[in-house]
Amino acid sequence: MKVGKPDLKLTLTDRIVNYFDPVAGNRRAQARTAQAYSGAYEGASRSKRSLRNWFAFGGSADADLLPALAELRNRSRDLARNNPLALGAINTAVTNVVGTGLAPQPTIDAEVLGLTEEQASTWQQQAQREFSLFADTKECDISLAQTFYEMQQLAFRSTLENGDLFVVTPLLTRHRTAYRLRLQLIEGDRCCNPNYAADTENLAGGIEMDDYGAPVACHFLRKHPGGIGARAGKRIWDRREVFGNGTGRRNVLHLFERRRVGQTRGQPYLAPVIEPLRQLGIYTEAELAAAVVSGMFTVFIKTEDGQGVLPEDEGKESQPDYRLGKGAVIQGAPGDSVEVINPGRPNALFDPFVQSILRQIGVALELPFEVLIKHYTSSYTAARAAILDAWRFFKLRRFWLSTNFCQPVYELVMDEAVANGRLSAPGYFTDPLIRRAWLGCQWVGDAPGAVDPLKEALASEKNLAIGRTTLAKETMAYDGSNWVDNHAQQAREMEARRRDGLLVPATASGAEMEPGLDDPSAPPDPSDPKPLPDLPANK
Repeated sequence: MKVGKPDLKLTLTDRIVNYFDPVAGNRRAQARTAQAYSGAYEGASRSKRSLRNWFAFGGSADADLLPALAELRNRSRDLARNNPLALGAINTAVTNVVGTGLAPQPTIDAEVLGLTEEQASTWQQQAQREFSLFADTKECDISLAQTFYEMQQLAFRSTLENGDLFVVTPLLTRHRTAYRLRLQLIEGDRCCNPNYAADTENLAGGIEMDDYGAPVACHFLRKHPGGIGARAGKRIWDRREVFGNGTGRRNVLHLFERRRVGQTRGQPYLAPVIEPLRQLGIYTEAELAAAVVSGMFTVFIKTEDGQGVLPEDEGKESQPDYRLGKGAVIQGAPGDSVEVINPGRPNALFDPFVQSILRQIGVALELPFEVLIKHYTSSYTAARAAILDAWRFFKLRRFWLSTNFCQPVYELVMDEAVANGRLSAPGYFTDPLIRRAWLGCQWVGDAPGAVDPLKEALASEKNLAIGRTTLAKETMAYDGSNWVDNHAQQAREMEARRRDGLLVPATASGAEMEPGLDDPSAPPDPSDPKPLPDLPANK
């Protein structure tokens, strides 16, 4: 249905105003027209004084983000370098999401592959060993600087600070390694249109797209635009196809969080709070400086002639030094007087004000106030609620990292392992369903820890008893380990303890006991104290 101009009928008041003051009548008509176009939502009103000067533009995702991305990225990095709160927020996210690294636990679909449980377990263990050959050494990094698990931290941190990160996956033979796959991390600054051409529908932010908006290729500067000597030399762009021709191999991984349809590049994690973090940092520095000056006993020197204190180079050699100092005792000139001022520092309202701003910043960053400032002063229930709320954010980001970075790298390693015959996977390259069945994998990270370990252990025991969870899930949630490995290790430990006489024979109930524990079936020891007699019951 086509919506035309609203039909505004002149009221008697409109006619009177138009007769005596046509200019005022015209303003009334404009206001009523704007109100009619705003619909039934007060937030869209153009006539209210509070909303009259609010101009919001309806640009696309790229039109809104790309012109401001470079400045957002630079300011975000500056805050991460110099602002304690910004650095703390990023560190908190990286530590809890990545920690010591997300480790793979292969979980192939044995039913689709027609494997027994034992065969599936054997293949999964072999796949994990093969991936360790790639991930546990610094050979996986093209710069030989980090292992795969260390690269996870850097990749996630760079994505938070800069908004996005690119990972190129070349094949390189070096140092007689088992796998040729290498990972090269590229900051978002290097991805831009060749010769800084204007953005179009098929080339925006250095990413070349097809008619459906899917990435086709990325254009990278060979050197960082802000690197040493980058401005002096000639700038050269390299075009890297995102997918290999024919094979569909992932040549480039683009790590960013898409928040709008059609968004080509990512925005920094701190983008919504750049201004309040900056202003809060300036305010904190000012309060700190005022407190330092106040601690040095601020005074005014009043001279007898009213001319003030002469500069040091114009006065006499014996002129007193009036500079502030820690515990300084100042000797004035004859006739001078001292007037003490009270700057009111430290400011008693500083902490409540800062906490109020930090609560708003925490909401934008999805970090509860207690987690953001690492300060737990409330009850156990409130602290646990804050940690659980933060872990919902951490788990979401952990899922994002495993889906967009860890799993694609795992699949590239498995591709090379099967192609080289290091792993046997029939049908891997011929049937997509079979390939997906071989590539099943879970990524497990560090556990969140326990506020009260005993309560949480009892809760896990109860959940197991009523069938709400499994030992495998509880073990994974506790410390990220594998229940099968733990069970095998426990069996070996139990057998060793039994062999070395650390376990006594089974009791009547069938449970083995360790030496030193009371055996209910054993006769009483005469040296034990006698039990107290029963007290008479209250009547």
